[in-house]
Amino acid sequence: MAYDKNKIYQQAQKAIKDNNLFFIEDIIAFIPCGKSYFYDTFEIESDEMHTLKNLLEENKTRTKSAIRAKLFKSDKAAELLALYRLICTKEEHQLLNQQYIDHTTKGEKVNAITGINIHHVTSTIDQTD
Repeated sequence: MAYDKNKIYQQAQKAIKDNNLFFIEDIIAFIPCGKSYFYDTFEIESDEMHTLKNLLEENKTRTKSAIRAKLFKSDKAAELLALYRLICTKEEHQLLNQQYIDHTTKGEKVNAITGINIHHVTSTIDQTD
């Protein structure tokens, strides 16, 4: 079946806006073409794909902002704590955790092994009869 690229592109944009989509795979579920056609037609680095990704990113940002606004208006401790964890500093986050394990080097140089040199080793074996 032959698809009209412009029509599919317009339908993809409309689907993102009308359904508050977040992921490329979501778009494919809402438009009348298969996944392989979509990815073959709208290559990852194409202007069309960048536009679609920007629309998805706008939806994500708008939704995250709305969730944070709801958390801010809440009187529930768990929701307020969730919001605080999202906006607090690294030090405050460490203080909130009952258990914190530092997995960093605290700015010290990491001595990682990047290669191994193998030298030819010979040995003699004493043979006794």
